[in-house]
Amino acid sequence: MKKFLALTLALVMALSLAACGSKEETPAETPAETPAEEGTGAEFSVAMITDYGDITDQSFNQTTYEACKAYCDANGVQFNYYKPAGDSTAERVAMVEAAADEGYNVIVMPGYAFGETITQVAGEYPEVTFIALDVGEGDLGDYTLPENVYCAVYQEELCGYMAGYAAVKLGYDHLGFLGGMAVPAVVRYGYGFVQGADAAAAAAGTDVTVEYVYGNQFFGDADITAYMDNWYQTLGVQAVFACGGGIYASAAEAAAKVEGAKVIGVDVDQSGIIDGDYGEGMTVTSAMKGLAPTVEHMLEEVAAGNFANYGGKIETLGLVSGDDPTANYVQIPMETTQWGDGFSQDDYKALVKDMFDGKITVSNDITAMPQTTITVNEYGNIK
Repeated sequence: MKKFLALTLALVMALSLAACGSKEETPAETPAETPAEEGTGAEFSVAMITDYGDITDQSFNQTTYEACKAYCDANGVQFNYYKPAGDSTAERVAMVEAAADEGYNVIVMPGYAFGETITQVAGEYPEVTFIALDVGEGDLGDYTLPENVYCAVYQEELCGYMAGYAAVKLGYDHLGFLGGMAVPAVVRYGYGFVQGADAAAAAAGTDVTVEYVYGNQFFGDADITAYMDNWYQTLGVQAVFACGGGIYASAAEAAAKVEGAKVIGVDVDQSGIIDGDYGEGMTVTSAMKGLAPTVEHMLEEVAAGNFANYGGKIETLGLVSGDDPTANYVQIPMETTQWGDGFSQDDYKALVKDMFDGKITVSNDITAMPQTTITVNEYGNIK
């Protein structure tokens, strides 16, 4: 399986982001009108449920939506998406029920917020196949996954490490981490970022400071923007890793007011939206994980009748190649990272090779901030 994933990962990731910035569609209330063609997946139909966001969020929902739609359009599979009326388990459960009642028998759910939803619907709809992205044991509690549910989680600490290492090697010595909510995936990103910055500082003999805070929400607002204004304008922070859905907007708004201030994106390559909306060249890099390739692969496996190999499992996805960084489930973008003399594409490839071979290890312990030689100032939650 890993070989197959490695060969297709880069292409799928590119396709999944092609519609970046597109106008949001209205979620249909009835099944899609285009029927599945015989022999191209007519035995199943796909629904995607958004979490608390929408399909233009430049993150989980948009990437998952585009991956589902691309696969279904290419293979003649009926597809629809559903947007809950509010941010609650009850609203998400209602959308799952609506999709199942309308005949959709493969339901894709992006984000940790679906943990409780799964516990309420999986047993009620044993004939439905559920594919959940970024839902791990901590989101499910004591619940044991039934055979109709597959969950994928990612080693965010690895791509967080890559982003922190790259930032320091590229000359940034005063960094910031702005997390959304302190859920496991966000914390892994942050702690990996700190570890990468620490390793690069040691290698370069540089003094590095990281300001570290959570917004306690997954969207930006005036209060968080003001907090970022203080970081950039008063503390002298040069680049902020904005990690948590739409919270990047506050970091980017504040960075736009300071010449040369930078942002580091998350989950997908966010350079298109950040640079396009807030200032050309603002995005140093992005810590990415392979949401779209996971969707593509799992829908292929459903179509092939192989879901039984995955049902009831939580799979952790990370590095699958030491030679081709673009083949991995966690990476920084080759095309848009602002490479320089301090950190080139060849340097990045060597870093990934060492990580894959085990020469560099990154802790995934989220119980406490990693011990470092750099200065890390923790501020808790803004709100």
